[in-house]
Amino acid sequence: MKLGEIRRAGARGDEIDIGPLIDIIFILLIFFMVSTTFVRNLEVDIERPSAGSAALADARAIRVAIDQGGSVYLEGQPIQPWMVQSRVRDLLAADRRRPVLITADQRLETGRLIDVVDQCRLAGAKHVAVDAELEPRP
Repeated sequence: MKLGEIRRAGARGDEIDIGPLIDIIFILLIFFMVSTTFVRNLEVDIERPSAGSAALADARAIRVAIDQGGSVYLEGQPIQPWMVQSRVRDLLAADRRRPVLITADQRLETGRLIDVVDQCRLAGAKHVAVDAELEPRP
């Protein structure tokens, strides 16, 4: 073998074929595009009341939502109203000082809100707050 032949053979071996890399990237892109279409956002459509004394909520708060129809959601998951106490108690087991934030629709009857607040307190929550939007000051 001559010196020139060795260099040419080595030059061919230094080439990187990026075709398979591009194929893998496209497959991953398609996978993530398809998988994100199946993820549903479980946001509850709630019209919150406004208050001039509203303040920012603790980010660690256990979030309970009640929509206009009286359906209850805990951390975005629908639950039966009679299950609120046991589920909140389970969430408080790790940290007893964790606050509970109840977001209720302003058209909701007060009795349902009071029931949920009572269930949270019976579960052992020391700090239970009702969510409201900050009312703009004139």
